[in-house]
Amino acid sequence: MAHIEFLDQTIRDGQQSLWGMRLQAGMALPAAPWLDKSGFRVIDLTGSNHFEVLIRHCRENPWEMMDALVEAMPRTVLRSGMRSNASVTFRTTPDALMDAWMRQLNVHGARSFWIYDVLFNIDKMLRLAKVAKEFGSEVAGAIMFSMSPVHTDQYYADKVAKLAVSTDIDTILLYDTAGVLDKERLATLLPVIVANAHGKPIEFHANNILGQSGKAYLDSIPLGVSILHTASRPMANGPSVPSTESVVANIELLGHTHDLAKGFLQPVADHFERVGKAAGFPVNQHNEYSVLSTLHQIPGGMTGTLKAQLAQHNMSDRFEEVLREIAVVRRELGYPGMATPFSQLVGTQAVLNVVTRERYAIVPDEIVEYAAGYYGEPVAPIQPDVLDRIMSSARAKEVMASPPEQPTIQELRKRYGTDDDDELILRALMPESDLEKMRAAGPLKRNFPMLSSPELNEVPRLIKTSTLPVLHYRNDGLSLTLKR
Repeated sequence: MAHIEFLDQTIRDGQQSLWGMRLQAGMALPAAPWLDKSGFRVIDLTGSNHFEVLIRHCRENPWEMMDALVEAMPRTVLRSGMRSNASVTFRTTPDALMDAWMRQLNVHGARSFWIYDVLFNIDKMLRLAKVAKEFGSEVAGAIMFSMSPVHTDQYYADKVAKLAVSTDIDTILLYDTAGVLDKERLATLLPVIVANAHGKPIEFHANNILGQSGKAYLDSIPLGVSILHTASRPMANGPSVPSTESVVANIELLGHTHDLAKGFLQPVADHFERVGKAAGFPVNQHNEYSVLSTLHQIPGGMTGTLKAQLAQHNMSDRFEEVLREIAVVRRELGYPGMATPFSQLVGTQAVLNVVTRERYAIVPDEIVEYAAGYYGEPVAPIQPDVLDRIMSSARAKEVMASPPEQPTIQELRKRYGTDDDDELILRALMPESDLEKMRAAGPLKRNFPMLSSPELNEVPRLIKTSTLPVLHYRNDGLSLTLKR
Protein backbone atom coordinates (compact mmCIF):
# COMPACT_ATOMS: atom_id res chain seq x y z
CA MET A 1 0.00 0.00 0.00
CA ALA A 2 1.17 3.55 -0.73
CA HIS A 3 0.92 6.95 0.93
CA ILE A 4 -0.52 9.44 -1.56
CA GLU A 5 -0.11 13.20 -1.48
CA PHE A 6 -2.61 15.48 -3.19
CA LEU A 7 -1.98 18.67 -5.19
CA ASP A 8 -5.04 20.89 -5.50
CA GLN A 9 -5.99 22.26 -8.93
CA THR A 10 -9.30 23.93 -8.03
CA ILE A 11 -8.21 27.53 -8.58
CA ARG A 12 -5.78 26.92 -11.44
CA ASP A 13 -6.52 24.07 -13.84
CA GLY A 14 -10.08 23.58 -12.64
CA GLN A 15 -11.07 27.13 -13.40
CA GLN A 16 -8.89 27.21 -16.52
CA SER A 17 -10.63 24.15 -17.96
CA LEU A 18 -14.17 25.06 -16.92
CA TRP A 19 -14.27 28.84 -16.57
CA GLY A 20 -11.76 29.99 -19.19
CA MET A 21 -9.47 31.57 -16.54
CA ARG A 22 -12.27 33.98 -15.40
CA LEU A 23 -11.69 33.24 -11.70
CA GLN A 24 -11.34 36.51 -9.76
CA ALA A 25 -10.03 37.08 -6.25
CA GLY A 26 -13.47 37.57 -4.73
CA MET A 27 -14.58 34.21 -6.11
CA ALA A 28 -11.77 32.29 -4.39
CA LEU A 29 -10.91 34.17 -1.20
CA PRO A 30 -13.91 32.94 0.87
CA ALA A 31 -12.87 29.32 0.24
CA ALA A 32 -9.13 29.91 0.73
CA PRO A 33 -9.06 29.21 4.50
CA TRP A 34 -10.75 25.83 3.98
CA LEU A 35 -8.38 24.91 1.14
CA ASP A 36 -5.44 25.96 3.30
CA LYS A 37 -6.50 23.65 6.14
CA SER A 38 -7.27 20.66 3.89
CA GLY A 39 -3.78 19.21 3.98
CA PHE A 40 -2.81 19.48 0.31
CA ARG A 41 0.88 19.06 -0.41
CA VAL A 42 0.68 22.06 -2.76
CA ILE A 43 -2.12 24.30 -4.06
CA ASP A 44 -1.69 25.36 -7.70
CA LEU A 45 -2.49 29.04 -7.81
CA THR A 46 -1.99 30.76 -11.14
CA GLY A 47 -0.25 30.95 -14.52
CA SER A 48 0.57 33.51 -17.17
CA ASN A 49 -2.67 33.03 -19.12
CA HIS A 50 -4.60 33.74 -15.95
CA PHE A 51 -2.73 37.05 -15.68
CA GLU A 52 -3.80 37.95 -19.22
CA VAL A 53 -7.47 37.13 -18.68
CA LEU A 54 -7.60 38.94 -15.34
CA ILE A 55 -6.24 42.12 -16.91
CA ARG A 56 -8.05 42.04 -20.24
CA HIS A 57 -11.45 40.66 -19.28
CA CYS A 58 -11.81 41.03 -15.51
CA ARG A 59 -9.96 44.36 -15.04
CA GLU A 60 -8.20 42.89 -12.01
CA ASN A 61 -4.53 43.34 -11.09
CA PRO A 62 -3.10 39.79 -11.04
CA TRP A 63 -0.29 40.71 -8.65
CA GLU A 64 -2.86 42.01 -6.16
CA MET A 65 -4.94 38.86 -6.56
CA MET A 66 -1.89 36.67 -6.02
CA ASP A 67 -0.89 38.62 -2.90
CA ALA A 68 -4.39 38.27 -1.43
CA LEU A 69 -4.53 34.51 -2.00
CA VAL A 70 -1.00 33.97 -0.68
CA GLU A 71 -1.94 35.88 2.47
CA ALA A 72 -5.14 33.84 2.83
CA MET A 73 -3.34 30.47 2.57
CA PRO A 74 -0.25 30.74 4.81
CA ARG A 75 -0.07 27.03 5.73
CA THR A 76 0.26 25.60 2.23
CA VAL A 77 2.97 25.79 -0.42
CA LEU A 78 1.54 27.60 -3.46
CA ARG A 79 2.47 26.81 -7.05
CA SER A 80 2.65 28.63 -10.35
CA GLY A 81 3.29 27.25 -13.83
CA MET A 82 5.72 28.46 -16.47
CA ARG A 83 6.34 27.61 -20.09
CA SER A 84 10.09 27.66 -20.60
CA ASN A 85 10.22 30.14 -23.46
CA ALA A 86 7.05 32.24 -23.31
CA SER A 87 4.66 33.92 -20.93
CA VAL A 88 1.24 35.13 -22.07
CA THR A 89 2.00 35.20 -25.77
CA PHE A 90 1.78 32.15 -28.00
CA ARG A 91 5.07 33.34 -29.50
CA THR A 92 8.42 33.32 -27.71
CA THR A 93 9.54 35.63 -24.89
CA PRO A 94 13.11 36.85 -24.23
CA ASP A 95 14.99 34.82 -21.64
CA ALA A 96 15.63 37.90 -19.49
CA LEU A 97 11.89 38.56 -19.20
CA MET A 98 11.20 34.92 -18.36
CA ASP A 99 13.82 35.07 -15.60
CA ALA A 100 12.24 38.27 -14.25
CA TRP A 101 8.81 36.62 -14.39
CA MET A 102 10.10 33.69 -12.33
CA ARG A 103 11.71 36.00 -9.76
CA GLN A 104 8.58 38.12 -9.32
CA LEU A 105 6.35 35.09 -8.85
CA ASN A 106 8.70 34.07 -6.05
CA VAL A 107 8.72 37.59 -4.62
CA HIS A 108 4.92 37.42 -4.43
CA GLY A 109 4.95 34.14 -2.56
CA ALA A 110 4.94 31.18 -4.95
CA ARG A 111 7.28 28.48 -3.65
CA SER A 112 6.53 25.64 -6.05
CA PHE A 113 6.69 25.66 -9.84
CA TRP A 114 5.96 23.32 -12.69
CA ILE A 115 8.06 24.18 -15.73
CA TYR A 116 7.21 22.77 -19.11
CA ASP A 117 8.18 22.91 -22.75
CA VAL A 118 6.23 20.86 -25.25
CA LEU A 119 9.33 20.55 -27.48
CA PHE A 120 11.53 19.92 -24.43
CA ASN A 121 14.04 22.76 -24.61
CA ILE A 122 15.67 21.27 -21.53
CA ASP A 123 18.31 24.00 -21.22
CA LYS A 124 15.64 26.69 -20.91
CA MET A 125 13.65 24.63 -18.40
CA LEU A 126 16.71 24.15 -16.23
CA ARG A 127 17.70 27.83 -16.44
CA LEU A 128 14.33 28.82 -14.98
CA ALA A 129 14.61 26.08 -12.35
CA LYS A 130 17.91 27.60 -11.23
CA VAL A 131 16.23 31.01 -10.85
CA ALA A 132 13.53 29.41 -8.68
CA LYS A 133 16.21 27.87 -6.51
CA GLU A 134 17.48 31.37 -5.67
CA PHE A 135 14.39 31.47 -3.42
CA GLY A 136 14.57 27.86 -2.26
CA SER A 137 11.45 26.93 -4.23
CA GLU A 138 10.40 23.44 -5.29
CA VAL A 139 10.49 22.70 -9.02
CA ALA A 140 8.60 20.03 -10.95
CA GLY A 141 10.00 19.19 -14.37
CA ALA A 142 7.00 18.48 -16.58
CA ILE A 143 6.76 15.62 -19.05
CA MET A 144 3.95 16.73 -21.34
CA PHE A 145 2.45 13.51 -22.62
CA SER A 146 1.18 13.22 -26.17
CA MET A 147 0.08 10.13 -28.04
CA SER A 148 1.63 9.70 -31.47
CA PRO A 149 3.93 7.31 -33.35
CA VAL A 150 6.98 9.38 -32.34
CA HIS A 151 6.11 9.90 -28.66
CA THR A 152 7.46 6.55 -27.52
CA ASP A 153 8.30 5.41 -24.01
CA GLN A 154 11.99 5.76 -24.85
CA TYR A 155 11.43 9.32 -26.06
CA TYR A 156 10.02 10.25 -22.66
CA ALA A 157 12.63 8.22 -20.77
CA ASP A 158 15.34 10.36 -22.39
CA LYS A 159 13.60 13.60 -21.40
CA VAL A 160 13.10 12.44 -17.80
CA ALA A 161 16.77 11.50 -17.50
CA LYS A 162 17.90 14.92 -18.74
CA LEU A 163 15.62 16.70 -16.27
CA ALA A 164 16.12 14.45 -13.25
CA VAL A 165 19.92 14.62 -13.36
CA SER A 166 19.66 18.29 -12.36
CA THR A 167 19.73 19.03 -8.64
CA ASP A 168 17.36 21.95 -9.37
CA ILE A 169 14.53 19.55 -10.29
CA ASP A 170 12.71 18.11 -7.27
CA THR A 171 9.86 16.11 -8.82
CA ILE A 172 8.89 14.77 -12.23
CA LEU A 173 5.37 15.69 -13.37
CA LEU A 174 3.65 13.43 -15.90
CA TYR A 175 1.07 15.75 -17.49
CA ASP A 176 -1.65 14.30 -19.73
CA THR A 177 -3.60 17.27 -21.12
CA ALA A 178 -5.85 15.11 -23.33
CA GLY A 179 -6.55 12.46 -20.68
CA VAL A 180 -5.63 9.62 -23.04
CA LEU A 181 -3.36 7.59 -20.75
CA ASP A 182 -4.84 4.23 -19.82
CA LYS A 183 -3.63 1.24 -17.83
CA GLU A 184 -1.98 -0.43 -20.81
CA ARG A 185 0.19 2.58 -21.72
CA LEU A 186 0.91 3.47 -18.11
CA ALA A 187 2.22 -0.05 -17.57
CA THR A 188 5.08 0.59 -20.00
CA LEU A 189 5.53 4.35 -19.62
CA LEU A 190 5.72 4.78 -15.86
CA PRO A 191 8.40 2.14 -15.25
CA VAL A 192 10.83 3.93 -17.59
CA ILE A 193 9.96 7.30 -16.04
CA VAL A 194 10.59 5.95 -12.53
CA ALA A 195 13.80 4.25 -13.64
CA ASN A 196 15.19 7.52 -14.99
CA ALA A 197 13.90 9.84 -12.25
CA HIS A 198 16.85 9.29 -9.87
CA GLY A 199 14.45 8.49 -7.03
CA LYS A 200 12.55 11.80 -7.34
CA PRO A 201 8.78 11.71 -6.62
CA ILE A 202 6.44 11.32 -9.59
CA GLU A 203 3.41 13.60 -9.92
CA PHE A 204 0.49 12.77 -12.21
CA HIS A 205 -1.90 15.31 -13.77
CA ALA A 206 -4.53 14.04 -16.22
CA ASN A 207 -7.46 16.05 -17.54
CA ASN A 208 -10.54 13.86 -17.42
CA ILE A 209 -11.70 14.61 -20.97
CA LEU A 210 -12.39 10.96 -21.82
CA GLY A 211 -13.79 10.13 -18.40
CA GLN A 212 -10.99 7.66 -17.68
CA SER A 213 -8.40 9.70 -15.77
CA GLY A 214 -9.75 8.76 -12.32
CA LYS A 215 -9.09 5.12 -13.19
CA ALA A 216 -5.67 6.05 -14.62
CA TYR A 217 -4.79 7.67 -11.28
CA LEU A 218 -5.52 4.41 -9.44
CA ASP A 219 -3.58 2.37 -11.99
CA SER A 220 -0.59 4.70 -11.64
CA ILE A 221 -0.09 4.19 -7.90
CA PRO A 222 1.35 0.64 -8.02
CA LEU A 223 3.64 1.87 -10.83
CA GLY A 224 5.29 4.56 -8.70
CA VAL A 225 3.14 7.71 -8.71
CA SER A 226 2.85 9.28 -5.25
CA ILE A 227 1.39 12.77 -5.97
CA LEU A 228 -2.01 13.17 -7.67
CA HIS A 229 -3.54 16.39 -9.06
CA THR A 230 -7.23 16.80 -8.26
CA ALA A 231 -9.85 19.56 -7.89
CA SER A 232 -12.91 20.21 -5.77
CA ARG A 233 -15.85 18.34 -7.31
CA PRO A 234 -17.67 21.35 -8.89
CA MET A 235 -14.38 22.37 -10.55
CA ALA A 236 -13.41 18.83 -11.56
CA ASN A 237 -14.05 16.32 -14.34
CA GLY A 238 -15.19 17.13 -17.85
CA PRO A 239 -12.11 18.86 -19.28
CA SER A 240 -10.72 19.37 -15.75
CA VAL A 241 -8.88 16.86 -13.53
CA PRO A 242 -10.64 14.17 -11.46
CA SER A 243 -12.33 15.29 -8.25
CA THR A 244 -10.52 15.15 -4.93
CA GLU A 245 -13.60 13.60 -3.34
CA SER A 246 -13.77 10.63 -5.74
CA VAL A 247 -10.03 9.93 -5.81
CA VAL A 248 -9.76 10.07 -2.01
CA ALA A 249 -12.66 7.63 -1.63
CA ASN A 250 -11.17 5.26 -4.18
CA ILE A 251 -7.65 5.19 -2.77
CA GLU A 252 -9.05 4.58 0.71
CA LEU A 253 -11.03 1.59 -0.58
CA LEU A 254 -7.80 0.24 -2.09
CA GLY A 255 -5.98 0.58 1.22
CA HIS A 256 -3.78 3.58 0.40
CA THR A 257 -3.31 6.42 2.89
CA HIS A 258 -3.29 10.23 2.67
CA ASP A 259 -3.09 13.33 4.88
CA LEU A 260 -6.18 15.24 3.73
CA ALA A 261 -8.61 16.62 6.30
CA LYS A 262 -11.77 15.53 4.48
CA GLY A 263 -14.07 17.68 6.59
CA PHE A 264 -12.92 20.79 4.73
CA LEU A 265 -13.63 19.41 1.25
CA GLN A 266 -17.41 19.92 1.33
CA PRO A 267 -17.35 23.63 2.30
CA VAL A 268 -14.94 24.26 -0.57
CA ALA A 269 -17.21 22.38 -2.99
CA ASP A 270 -20.33 24.17 -1.77
CA HIS A 271 -18.67 27.55 -2.23
CA PHE A 272 -17.42 26.99 -5.79
CA GLU A 273 -20.71 25.46 -6.86
CA ARG A 274 -22.49 28.62 -5.67
CA VAL A 275 -19.94 30.86 -7.41
CA GLY A 276 -20.13 28.95 -10.68
CA LYS A 277 -23.91 28.97 -10.78
CA ALA A 278 -24.09 32.65 -9.83
CA ALA A 279 -21.58 33.62 -12.53
CA GLY A 280 -23.11 31.36 -15.19
CA PHE A 281 -20.02 29.13 -15.37
CA PRO A 282 -20.20 25.33 -15.73
CA VAL A 283 -19.79 23.18 -12.62
CA ASN A 284 -20.12 19.44 -11.89
CA GLN A 285 -19.12 18.41 -15.41
CA HIS A 286 -18.91 14.96 -16.97
CA ASN A 287 -17.64 13.89 -20.39
CA GLU A 288 -18.40 10.83 -22.47
CA TYR A 289 -15.66 8.75 -24.09
CA SER A 290 -14.81 9.87 -27.63
CA VAL A 291 -12.42 8.15 -30.02
CA LEU A 292 -12.12 11.45 -31.94
CA SER A 293 -10.61 13.03 -28.82
CA THR A 294 -7.78 10.50 -28.92
CA LEU A 295 -6.96 11.66 -32.44
CA HIS A 296 -7.02 15.46 -32.09
CA GLN A 297 -5.98 15.51 -28.37
CA ILE A 298 -6.92 19.16 -27.84
CA PRO A 299 -7.03 20.22 -24.17
CA GLY A 300 -10.52 20.67 -22.78
CA GLY A 301 -10.08 24.40 -22.26
CA MET A 302 -9.66 24.90 -26.01
CA THR A 303 -13.09 23.63 -26.96
CA GLY A 304 -14.81 26.92 -26.16
CA THR A 305 -12.19 28.90 -28.10
CA LEU A 306 -12.67 26.80 -31.22
CA LYS A 307 -16.45 27.09 -31.03
CA ALA A 308 -16.16 30.88 -30.65
CA GLN A 309 -13.88 31.11 -33.70
CA LEU A 310 -16.37 29.16 -35.82
CA ALA A 311 -19.31 31.19 -34.53
CA GLN A 312 -17.61 34.36 -35.81
CA HIS A 313 -17.83 32.87 -39.30
CA ASN A 314 -21.38 31.47 -38.83
CA MET A 315 -19.93 27.98 -39.11
CA SER A 316 -20.76 26.48 -35.73
CA ASP A 317 -22.18 23.40 -37.42
CA ARG A 318 -18.68 22.48 -38.68
CA PHE A 319 -17.13 21.98 -35.25
CA GLU A 320 -16.62 18.22 -35.67
CA GLU A 321 -15.05 18.85 -39.10
CA VAL A 322 -12.54 21.16 -37.39
CA LEU A 323 -11.71 18.46 -34.83
CA ARG A 324 -10.96 16.03 -37.64
CA GLU A 325 -8.86 18.67 -39.39
CA ILE A 326 -6.89 19.24 -36.17
CA ALA A 327 -5.90 15.58 -36.17
CA VAL A 328 -4.66 15.91 -39.77
CA VAL A 329 -2.79 19.20 -39.19
CA ARG A 330 -1.11 17.78 -36.11
CA ARG A 331 0.20 14.83 -38.11
CA GLU A 332 1.39 17.10 -40.94
CA LEU A 333 3.24 19.39 -38.51
CA GLY A 334 5.26 16.55 -36.98
CA TYR A 335 3.01 15.66 -34.03
CA PRO A 336 3.63 18.62 -31.71
CA GLY A 337 2.38 17.95 -28.20
CA MET A 338 -1.11 19.36 -27.74
CA ALA A 339 -0.46 21.85 -24.96
CA THR A 340 0.15 25.61 -25.08
CA PRO A 341 1.17 26.97 -27.52
CA PHE A 342 0.82 24.17 -30.04
CA SER A 343 -2.71 23.13 -29.20
CA GLN A 344 -3.75 26.71 -30.00
CA LEU A 345 -1.57 26.95 -33.12
CA VAL A 346 -2.73 23.64 -34.56
CA GLY A 347 -6.34 24.49 -33.70
CA THR A 348 -6.15 27.92 -35.33
CA GLN A 349 -4.59 26.50 -38.50
CA ALA A 350 -7.30 23.86 -38.66
CA VAL A 351 -10.04 26.50 -38.32
CA LEU A 352 -8.43 28.55 -41.10
CA ASN A 353 -8.19 25.49 -43.33
CA VAL A 354 -11.91 24.78 -42.86
CA VAL A 355 -13.10 28.38 -43.08
CA THR A 356 -11.11 29.30 -46.23
CA ARG A 357 -11.82 25.93 -47.88
CA GLU A 358 -8.20 25.91 -49.07
CA ARG A 359 -5.74 24.25 -46.78
CA TYR A 360 -2.82 26.50 -45.68
CA ALA A 361 -4.08 29.37 -47.84
CA ILE A 362 -3.61 31.48 -44.71
CA VAL A 363 -0.76 30.63 -42.34
CA PRO A 364 -0.39 32.42 -38.97
CA ASP A 365 3.00 33.92 -38.14
CA GLU A 366 3.41 31.48 -35.26
CA ILE A 367 3.15 28.49 -37.60
CA VAL A 368 5.95 29.98 -39.69
CA GLU A 369 8.03 30.47 -36.55
CA TYR A 370 7.39 26.87 -35.51
CA ALA A 371 8.48 25.63 -38.95
CA ALA A 372 11.59 27.82 -38.73
CA GLY A 373 12.56 26.23 -35.41
CA TYR A 374 12.04 29.34 -33.27
CA TYR A 375 10.20 27.25 -30.65
CA GLY A 376 12.72 24.44 -30.75
CA GLU A 377 13.19 21.32 -32.83
CA PRO A 378 9.94 19.60 -33.89
CA VAL A 379 9.43 16.10 -32.53
CA ALA A 380 9.13 14.74 -36.08
CA PRO A 381 9.79 16.38 -39.46
CA ILE A 382 7.04 18.55 -40.94
CA GLN A 383 5.64 16.93 -44.07
CA PRO A 384 7.64 18.38 -47.03
CA ASP A 385 4.65 19.60 -49.06
CA VAL A 386 3.15 21.30 -46.01
CA LEU A 387 6.50 22.86 -45.13
CA ASP A 388 6.70 24.27 -48.66
CA ARG A 389 3.25 25.82 -48.34
CA ILE A 390 4.12 27.35 -44.98
CA MET A 391 7.42 28.84 -46.09
CA SER A 392 5.93 30.22 -49.32
CA SER A 393 3.06 31.93 -47.51
CA ALA A 394 2.53 35.67 -47.74
CA ARG A 395 4.04 36.45 -44.33
CA ALA A 396 6.89 33.94 -44.28
CA LYS A 397 9.64 36.27 -45.57
CA GLU A 398 8.77 39.02 -43.08
CA VAL A 399 8.63 36.60 -40.16
CA MET A 400 11.94 35.00 -41.10
CA ALA A 401 13.54 38.45 -41.33
CA SER A 402 12.69 39.12 -37.65
CA PRO A 403 13.99 36.23 -35.53
CA PRO A 404 13.32 36.30 -31.77
CA GLU A 405 15.45 38.89 -29.96
CA GLN A 406 17.25 38.46 -26.66
CA PRO A 407 17.47 41.87 -24.96
CA THR A 408 18.97 42.16 -21.48
CA ILE A 409 16.82 42.98 -18.46
CA GLN A 410 18.34 46.48 -18.43
CA GLU A 411 17.32 46.99 -22.06
CA LEU A 412 13.80 45.76 -21.29
CA ARG A 413 13.44 48.12 -18.33
CA LYS A 414 14.55 51.02 -20.51
CA ARG A 415 12.24 49.98 -23.35
CA TYR A 416 9.17 49.85 -21.11
CA GLY A 417 10.15 52.83 -18.98
CA THR A 418 10.19 51.23 -15.53
CA ASP A 419 12.57 49.75 -12.97
CA ASP A 420 9.69 48.00 -11.20
CA ASP A 421 9.73 44.43 -12.52
CA ASP A 422 6.08 43.83 -11.54
CA GLU A 423 5.16 46.72 -13.81
CA LEU A 424 7.69 45.65 -16.44
CA ILE A 425 6.07 42.26 -16.78
CA LEU A 426 2.58 43.74 -17.11
CA ARG A 427 3.71 46.30 -19.71
CA ALA A 428 5.63 43.70 -21.71
CA LEU A 429 2.74 41.27 -21.76
CA MET A 430 -0.32 43.48 -22.25
CA PRO A 431 -1.27 46.61 -24.26
CA GLU A 432 -1.23 49.82 -22.24
CA SER A 433 -4.92 50.37 -23.05
CA ASP A 434 -5.83 47.18 -21.16
CA LEU A 435 -3.62 48.16 -18.22
CA GLU A 436 -5.28 51.58 -18.04
CA LYS A 437 -8.74 49.98 -17.89
CA MET A 438 -7.51 47.60 -15.18
CA ARG A 439 -6.19 50.50 -13.09
CA ALA A 440 -9.37 52.50 -13.64
CA ALA A 441 -11.41 49.63 -12.19
CA GLY A 442 -10.01 50.43 -8.76
CA PRO A 443 -8.61 48.26 -5.97
CA LEU A 444 -8.97 44.50 -5.71
CA LYS A 445 -12.51 43.33 -5.01
CA ARG A 446 -12.31 40.78 -2.20
CA ASN A 447 -15.87 39.51 -2.45
CA PHE A 448 -18.18 38.36 -5.23
CA PRO A 449 -21.39 40.42 -5.12
CA MET A 450 -23.46 37.96 -7.14
CA LEU A 451 -23.42 35.53 -4.21
CA SER A 452 -25.43 37.90 -2.03
CA SER A 453 -27.73 39.64 -4.52
CA PRO A 454 -31.02 37.91 -5.46
CA GLU A 455 -31.38 40.27 -8.41
CA LEU A 456 -27.98 39.43 -9.83
CA ASN A 457 -28.59 35.75 -9.24
CA GLU A 458 -31.27 36.10 -11.93
CA VAL A 459 -28.72 37.22 -14.54
CA PRO A 460 -27.62 33.70 -15.65
CA ARG A 461 -31.28 32.72 -16.07
CA LEU A 462 -31.97 35.84 -18.13
CA ILE A 463 -28.94 35.18 -20.32
CA LYS A 464 -30.02 31.61 -21.00
CA THR A 465 -33.71 32.28 -21.62
CA SER A 466 -33.71 35.57 -23.52
CA THR A 467 -33.34 35.60 -27.29
CA LEU A 468 -33.55 39.38 -27.58
CA PRO A 469 -30.50 41.38 -28.75
CA VAL A 470 -31.00 43.87 -25.88
CA LEU A 471 -32.65 43.22 -22.53
CA HIS A 472 -33.20 45.85 -19.82
CA TYR A 473 -34.11 44.84 -16.26
CA ARG A 474 -34.93 47.34 -13.55
CA ASN A 475 -36.27 47.47 -10.00
CA ASP A 476 -35.76 49.72 -6.98
CA GLY A 477 -32.26 48.43 -6.29
CA LEU A 478 -30.88 47.48 -9.69
CA SER A 479 -30.70 48.67 -13.27
CA LEU A 480 -29.25 46.10 -15.67
CA THR A 481 -28.80 46.08 -19.44
CA LEU A 482 -27.70 42.94 -21.31
CA LYS A 483 -26.52 43.20 -24.91
CA ARG A 484 -25.59 40.35 -27.24
